[in-house]
Amino acid sequence: MIEHPALQYPTATGRPSSAATALALRILGTEAPVDEAIEAAARHLLGGDRVEVFLAALTSLPPAEGEGWRQLGGRAWLREWLAPGATRSFVPPPGAGPEAALTMPWTSRRLRACGVAAITDRDLLPADEAAQDIAELAGSDVRSLVSSAWTSGEVMFGSMSLISLQAGEWPEDLLQDFALLNAALISRLSLEHSRRALAEAIESGTQAQDAFQQFFGAVGHELRTPVSSILGYTEVLIDEADHAPDELLAAAMLRDGPVIVRQCERLLGIVDSLLGAGRTLSDDEERQDVLIADAVADVVHWHRSPAGTAGVEMVVDIDPAATVRAHASGVRQVLTSLVGNAIAHHNAEGGTVHISTSRMLGESGQAMVRIIVRDDGPGLPPEDLEKAFDPFAHYAGFSAQSSGLGLPMARTLAERDGGAVRGESAPGVGSSFWLELPVRDPAG
Repeated sequence: MIEHPALQYPTATGRPSSAATALALRILGTEAPVDEAIEAAARHLLGGDRVEVFLAALTSLPPAEGEGWRQLGGRAWLREWLAPGATRSFVPPPGAGPEAALTMPWTSRRLRACGVAAITDRDLLPADEAAQDIAELAGSDVRSLVSSAWTSGEVMFGSMSLISLQAGEWPEDLLQDFALLNAALISRLSLEHSRRALAEAIESGTQAQDAFQQFFGAVGHELRTPVSSILGYTEVLIDEADHAPDELLAAAMLRDGPVIVRQCERLLGIVDSLLGAGRTLSDDEERQDVLIADAVADVVHWHRSPAGTAGVEMVVDIDPAATVRAHASGVRQVLTSLVGNAIAHHNAEGGTVHISTSRMLGESGQAMVRIIVRDDGPGLPPEDLEKAFDPFAHYAGFSAQSSGLGLPMARTLAERDGGAVRGESAPGVGSSFWLELPVRDPAG
């Protein structure tokens, strides 16, 4: 607290009135707009001795209702309330810019330091240090005022002031009421700021997801046609190579053609992954209760043929009652990726893929179900496991071809439903990757 003859502060022993206490509780407990809370504080404080004008300024949050507020520039709104019989206005005229508002640099620095302060008489301000403050107050015929800065952390929400055309000490009970209501308004403004920031973040996230989906669809459709054409023509050339008169050209085509085919098929796999993820993410399907046993049964059925070809046995040990709250198509796509990877990364002699479930609590205490896909394949060293969720990641020693997008997309789909995809692995032992999903909607 900065001591000066011109400054007055609420005392540490003073107490606010019961009416101000009740109003502060209403301000904190109501869902009414902040504008109404400010007006309620203004009506109460205008009943104090010597108060002629209540002036409020908003700088970070625009008022919910524009009526009565005057905008200065792009990010400042002012409104005043006059005591009965008062006629002097302190709001700049329409069309004025931010420069028309009082700045009072000497007083503002002290407000930022202590929150609430009163000037008892402008003539007591230091003429050298506060020359601008004195000039601004004199130009408006203000002799004394009580003012506060609405700040929380690094955010400046605005300010409020009580203005008087007379000089003198302010009543202690008025200062106490002012300080209490100031604190209540700062709390409401902080809450409203957080709500609006959350709403903006959700909207930005939705827009980003829409752009993500459009990108997947556009890239997938643009690539599929030319890649399919290259693949088709290459297969035709390979078929005709046996009958080509030029033996050198035929030999080169038979040597290089299969390489082109394999790479085209790999690129088509990437395109199909993009299109599949785009369709799943853009699906209008609502979150619902998904029985894990049914989802796993579908995925195992789809993978019986590749598992049989690879000599891999699939063992299912699923809790028949395990149910999660998620998008059904997304759950199946994630499990398809995990089971497909486990089959593809098998040992030379085959092996086993084990699918099981367990119940757990998430980091926030939310009930979760974990669906674990474990293989006994070659496993991953720690440095490769760290990169497993990077797009287009591939690992030395694995002959299986993949798009490199399965795990990154699986993680995106799981996180959309409030879940996660994680894994652990050890070289020579095998890998376990799992999908975690909430049992109930966290918001419900």
